[in-house]
Amino acid sequence: MSMQAIDRFHRKRLGYLLFGLVELALGLAFANLAIPSGDWWEWLLSFVCFFGLIQNFGRMIVGAKK
Repeated sequence: MSMQAIDRFHRKRLGYLLFGLVELALGLAFANLAIPSGDWWEWLLSFVCFFGLIQNFGRMIVGAKK
């Protein structure tokens, strides 16, 4: 699968949903690691994933190609 095909898929509602769920899982995993250890880079990665989650769900809600 080429990067162009992945980009076309990502710009559809199902793509935004799928990428958002993956970012949610990654964000929760990094937050789960960061809570007991307190490492700043794990917190940073979890916030970056949650920011991407908000972007993907926002784009899914506001409008995307079906």
